[in-house]
Amino acid sequence: MPDRGGGPTGPRIRATGRPSRRVRTLLMTLGVLAVLGMAFTMFAGFWTDWLWYRSVHYSSVFTTTLWTKIGLFSVFGLLMAAGVGFNIWLAHRLRPPLSAMSMEQQSLDRYRMGIAPYKRWLLLAVTALVGLIAGASAAGQWRTWLMWVNGVPFHQKDPQFGLDVSFYAFDLPWYRFLLGFGFATAILSLIAAALTHYLYGGLRVTSPGARATGAATGHLSVLLGFFVALKAVAYWLDRYGLAVKSSDFKATGNWTGLRYVDANAYLPAKTILFCIAVICALLFFATLWRRTWQLPVIGFGLMVLSAILIGGLYPAIVQKFQVQPNEQAKEAPYVQKNLKATREAYGIDDTKVTEYTGKSTTTDKSKLRDDVDATASIRIMDPNIVSPTFQQLQQMRNYYAFPNNLDVDRYTKNGKVQDTVIGLRELNLAGIPKNNWINDHFRYTHGYGVVAAKGTEADSQGQPVFTESDLPSQGDLGTYQQRIYYGEKTNTYSIVGGPQKEIDYSDDSGEKTTSYEGKSGVSLSSPINRAAYAVAFNEPQILYSGAIGEGSRILYNRTPKERVEAVAPWLTIDGDAYPAVVDGRIQWIVDAYTTTNGYPYASRTTLGDTTADSLTATNNSRAVVAQQNQVNYIRNSVKATVDAYTGAVKLYQWDTEDPVLKTWMKAFPGTVEPRSAISQSLMAHLRYPQDLFKVQRELLTRYHVTDAQTFLTGSEVWQVPDDPTNKSGDAVPPYYLSMKMPDQSAQTFSLSTTFTPNGRDNLSAFMSVDSEADSKDYGKIRILKLPTSTTVDGPKQVQSKLNSEQDIASAIKLLKGGDSEVEYGNLLTVPLDGGLLYAEPVYVRGAGVKYPLLRKVLVTYEGKTAFEDTLDKALNKVFGTEGSDTGSSDTGTTTPPASSNPTVQEALNDAQKAFDAGQEALKKGDWTAYGKAQDELQDALKRAEDAQSKADKASGGGTKASSSPSPSSSPGSSVSPAASSSPSPGASASPSG
Repeated sequence: MPDRGGGPTGPRIRATGRPSRRVRTLLMTLGVLAVLGMAFTMFAGFWTDWLWYRSVHYSSVFTTTLWTKIGLFSVFGLLMAAGVGFNIWLAHRLRPPLSAMSMEQQSLDRYRMGIAPYKRWLLLAVTALVGLIAGASAAGQWRTWLMWVNGVPFHQKDPQFGLDVSFYAFDLPWYRFLLGFGFATAILSLIAAALTHYLYGGLRVTSPGARATGAATGHLSVLLGFFVALKAVAYWLDRYGLAVKSSDFKATGNWTGLRYVDANAYLPAKTILFCIAVICALLFFATLWRRTWQLPVIGFGLMVLSAILIGGLYPAIVQKFQVQPNEQAKEAPYVQKNLKATREAYGIDDTKVTEYTGKSTTTDKSKLRDDVDATASIRIMDPNIVSPTFQQLQQMRNYYAFPNNLDVDRYTKNGKVQDTVIGLRELNLAGIPKNNWINDHFRYTHGYGVVAAKGTEADSQGQPVFTESDLPSQGDLGTYQQRIYYGEKTNTYSIVGGPQKEIDYSDDSGEKTTSYEGKSGVSLSSPINRAAYAVAFNEPQILYSGAIGEGSRILYNRTPKERVEAVAPWLTIDGDAYPAVVDGRIQWIVDAYTTTNGYPYASRTTLGDTTADSLTATNNSRAVVAQQNQVNYIRNSVKATVDAYTGAVKLYQWDTEDPVLKTWMKAFPGTVEPRSAISQSLMAHLRYPQDLFKVQRELLTRYHVTDAQTFLTGSEVWQVPDDPTNKSGDAVPPYYLSMKMPDQSAQTFSLSTTFTPNGRDNLSAFMSVDSEADSKDYGKIRILKLPTSTTVDGPKQVQSKLNSEQDIASAIKLLKGGDSEVEYGNLLTVPLDGGLLYAEPVYVRGAGVKYPLLRKVLVTYEGKTAFEDTLDKALNKVFGTEGSDTGSSDTGTTTPPASSNPTVQEALNDAQKAFDAGQEALKKGDWTAYGKAQDELQDALKRAEDAQSKADKASGGGTKASSSPSPSSSPGSSVSPAASSSPSPGASASPSG
């Protein structure tokens, strides 16, 4: 009809109700565009992954993983689809020619007639759906397949069945997957066939006469027989599964392996049930000829009853009446197997346990003073405390930042190895002047330089003694590529190398620019690449921005752990990647582990729980990757490096005997370089990894004993103590320290921890592992076991005594004056002459300057304690090698606080006023007033010190008291004029920051 107006025109609908051709064309076009959009989105994800793996030269990892997934998806998807589809087709083929004329069948006729025109399409849809689900599930088993097909022997046999460990680690998981797939196929096929038989009259529920036709009976019986046959296989595999079965056992925690009841009840029960299941399956298959379910049903009922009685009730009776009355005697042989396997699986079987008295044998303690320096390089710069100090003194620009926790490494100068606290000045996007897309991704792209300080020294103001500092960095590390494009804090993408220049760094002459010259990242010269990344990163500007041009490359996946995990997805990554300057380049060093959950008899542990401590609780970036992984075998089999400039990833074989690594090297040939490829300069910076050490120390709380009877009593169970320096309730972290154990002739770089008895705070053992990679004793674990008949103070008790000592408590209270905050550094424990020396740095954050400075050092040995300005003074005080102890307390601490002297107190009050005036001037940028205040502060502190010295001499002390006034002990004066240093242009104390 003609348009008469009165409304908007538009596509007209015909009288038939069908859309017009124009509408159909529009809908079809929109549909095609939607499909193309989804297809390109999927392509973009695939294409960018391929480009990234190719850019890091690990394309074989991508292709191997991809083709394995495709193969598993295709094979098992087709098998599932074929199995279900064939049984549906067969059930339809075996339908009876005529259905009984009953109400049930008349109702079903409507459904049969409804689906009749679409039977073929319905069959295809059902089989395609189950095939896709099964294929996707199978694709997720690519690791299981690769380990099975490439598995190498361990050359170690389990004590129960005499099979190589590789059967449990590589073969059994794959067999279990196949068994699970078989069960799924049998159940789905049985359900589909039964529904089809019911729909076409082969099965009848309410109709008179036989409930099933002979054809339906035979078909379903075969499927049931197949299911029961699989159950027989499951019973047989369960026998071997007992060797890796987890169960809670009060003596061992997460026990793995056979116990008495397993070997004497469950194992024979599984064998009997296997035989019954085989007979039952044969009875089901026999219905092809007998056409009756009478015998199979009886057999199936017998199998179920046997599973209840033999598989459940009988083992419970054995446990109740044989094991519990004499548990230790019954379980001892199996516990012994668990002890041996667990110690082997975690690499703690060669642990050397030595009895240690915990008491010094030298009566004249002054003779031990020189031994302290020879025994340990006591680190007073705590890398977990001083990051804000690095930040304040060496940040230089707000767009740089240091990690929350710095690292400890070793560097050699003039032939002497120095424990060094090190951190990188990484990019901090939160601190750039203005955030926008160009600044965030083109202008500010990298950090700059290494900052390092001596671990065993602080200057007179409590600041780190830097060995590498300033911008550009300079110092003991020589010349190296300082730009940091890949780091722990670099978690966004950057586009470099194109027409847009990058901010390099700033100095007195202004900003310096650069352009990335490395070959890292993916080229954006191709329009396809740009479009793919625009979709992948959901950033359309990548497609059309003029800042991208010839030579532009996109950098992403930039954290060291992220890169190593991507190129080696079969590795578990240590939580702490650390930097080192090696051959003129900054290299991130990443420790990586091979693990399995299938080592027979070895107890399991959850990595996230075992490696947790007070540091991971506050800094999740230090947590191990794959925290939920349960393992019962672990090896630090790979050392990886990531170049901070190019992002190049290298994997080195570290454990040359590990069969798990050999298996993965077969699966991914060429990805791991041999150990011989590690240069000597890199070897000097490799160390024993913390997360492996934490796993081992947790296991050694129980598995340090080798006798089953002692193990079962639980009398020798230890625990890792809580961190005494805070109230978090989390485990104390292990610490790196150059030290000498009693059986060693010289100091070695070590990783150490302490143990306390279960439920108590006194010390039970000290554990250390040689961490120098080029040492012949690398990885050797030594435990000094203290006697149970005497009590030696543990870390928590030592910390408590230090805090409760009257003179020390008064001095700490003085340090907290003026809203300052006291922070305790790592409480270090060092074995010395049969006793144990504790040392702890104490830092103060001033009210005006919010970064910690070293103010005091606590030292205690054999009941004598000192709280001094420096480590040397504290050691001299404890060992009585400087002056006399007249006027000191019984614990060898200090004279009463300086505040008891009126003259001293008056001077300290003047110092506080001068300090406050200086801080106010600093905020206003009044450098004249600031300088005047600093002079007054210095004068007041000098008067206080002179007055205290006179008081000491008058009392006959003859030595400078540890609480004598100094910049660190003025009220609230955690920052003195020297502490923040004289302000200079660009210095951290300037108003501009």
